[in-house]
Amino acid sequence: MPKKLLNRWHGRHMIAALAGLVLLSLVLLRLDWRLTAAGLVLTAVLAFYTVQAEKAFRKDLNRYAATLSNRIKKVGNVVLQEMPIGIILYDEEKRIEWHNPFVGQILGKESVIGDPLGEVIPAMKKKDRDSLVDFLIEGKIYQGLIKETERLIFLRNITEQTELRQRYEDEKLAIGIVLLDNLEEATQGMDDQTRSILLAKVTSVMNEWAQQNGIYLRRLSSERHLLLMNQRSLQELEQDRFSLLDDVRDMTAEQKVPITLSIGIASGTESITELGQLAQSSLDMALGRGGDQVAVKVGDKTSFYGGRTNAVEKRTRVRARVIAHALRDLIKESDNVVIMGHKLPDLDSIGAAIGVLKAVQAHKKEGFIIVDSVGPSIQMLMNELKEENQASRFITPDQATQITTARTLAVVVDTHKSSMVSEPRVLNQTNRVVVIDHHRRGEDYLQDAMLIYMEPYASSTCELVTELLQYIHERLTLGALEATALLAGMMMDTKNFSLRTGSRTFDAASYLRRSGADLGMIQQWQKEDLTTFVSKADIIKHAEILYDRIAIAAAEKGKRYNQVLFAQVADTLLNMSGIIGSFVIGERTDGLIGISARSTGDINVQLVMEQMGGGGHLSNAATQVEGEIGEVTDRLKRILAKMMMEEGLAE
Repeated sequence: MPKKLLNRWHGRHMIAALAGLVLLSLVLLRLDWRLTAAGLVLTAVLAFYTVQAEKAFRKDLNRYAATLSNRIKKVGNVVLQEMPIGIILYDEEKRIEWHNPFVGQILGKESVIGDPLGEVIPAMKKKDRDSLVDFLIEGKIYQGLIKETERLIFLRNITEQTELRQRYEDEKLAIGIVLLDNLEEATQGMDDQTRSILLAKVTSVMNEWAQQNGIYLRRLSSERHLLLMNQRSLQELEQDRFSLLDDVRDMTAEQKVPITLSIGIASGTESITELGQLAQSSLDMALGRGGDQVAVKVGDKTSFYGGRTNAVEKRTRVRARVIAHALRDLIKESDNVVIMGHKLPDLDSIGAAIGVLKAVQAHKKEGFIIVDSVGPSIQMLMNELKEENQASRFITPDQATQITTARTLAVVVDTHKSSMVSEPRVLNQTNRVVVIDHHRRGEDYLQDAMLIYMEPYASSTCELVTELLQYIHERLTLGALEATALLAGMMMDTKNFSLRTGSRTFDAASYLRRSGADLGMIQQWQKEDLTTFVSKADIIKHAEILYDRIAIAAAEKGKRYNQVLFAQVADTLLNMSGIIGSFVIGERTDGLIGISARSTGDINVQLVMEQMGGGGHLSNAATQVEGEIGEVTDRLKRILAKMMMEEGLAE
């Protein structure tokens, strides 16, 4: 016991008390010396007793301390030998110097002293610094805590905690919403009995699928169903890649009625209200990408499955009329309008921007088109615009930031991603944003836009803008050059009306022809010079065929090309016999590695490009990445190999 603590009981206060007794005895000397003598004798006896008591106390205290120390040592030995925590000491060469009996119980051996640590527990082989390591021994999970400085390892059994944690994760709630994409369009003209029989067959397939996978399925309306499942069921569905989509598609195809499903699923949050909102958001994402697919949102990650068919064209123009009127009102309420497409604009982007500019001018508002660069694909169109004194309507990104205010309307065409627009700073200067696009919706779309018009079924953004122009102003008249620019954009994206065309595409083209669109001028714009032709041939000669159906062409390192050239080469490769998909990789003029992907519709190149940071359509997609051509090519091949292994590249 510390001296300070001992002095609290046997310190100076005892000496002071004895001194006081001596002084008191001396005071009694005046009264009677016999009283003084008796007092002094009593004080001496008390002092002797105090000293003896102090010695006895210290002796007993030391004996107790020794006994307690022995007990602690004994208990420590018992703890080391019997507690359910393994302890391992190892030397500098990572050989086991000592371990307690529990380690032997874990390993099923009496002793492993002298054995290399990496052979006894392989998970510890490459772990040097202080860390936690989980490993499996005979079906049980253990966690090792490494103390590098002391060369000490603690082992504990965490099997029960791990199983409880896994069970908790597996039983988390997931909510899904199923929508029959094109029920109204597909069953239009059917009598009630035939329609009911068809719906009963679709519902029967869905109910059987739900029962097999432990899912609660509840019908909300003729075309909408609610799904309730746990995380384990969701993971099994993801491994199965949602075969329900194929089952319904194949069954309805036999009935000659092309009905497909879109499903939005959300998981990973505790709030049921938030789960429902996320499920609806996931469904909107699946629909925005063309339908016939599943969007699964778990936390911040969104995964897509399916999407093997093109979006079904809607026969009604009601939505186009509603969007046109909403856009008209936004234009009227704005001080001015800036229009921009994606970086390195093409004919579809510029043509759509010119169409929107015409709508702005029809309502007597100032409108400008942002152009960050003029590539070969739009050079001739820009020259024509200069000849007609329209060049003043085109401004640079820096000029756009100077004229943009909080009352400016920003119209984004032919893209829906803020990272791809000509000038992202404009989007930060105004919250009045409109998006018009025909690409399948990606995960990072402009969610805060006031008006979003995205129709993946459309052939091009120019087609969408052409339809809007017919409703946005009753006295709007297109000029010949404006109509030609819009038609050129449509022809470029449809490869002269050979891909992704529907009846509404030709209706829009007819309107543009009546407005004076010049096909001869478009043909001149589409012509290429000898240098471009030779460059295309130079890339094509490096093409290789994968899986007998996929063509991949990588340009030579060090040579830079325009992104448009990659798209033209991909189109050329797709025309080869037996090819259902083509990918062209090369270095762009800005130093990035560009990839253009095309397909006949048998594979979804959008899913491939999304895994590389890009996007697009089922049959037309692209991306731009940093790196080297060889590395990007190898990465693309790995993605294709994974898709081939998981679900095949074609139906």
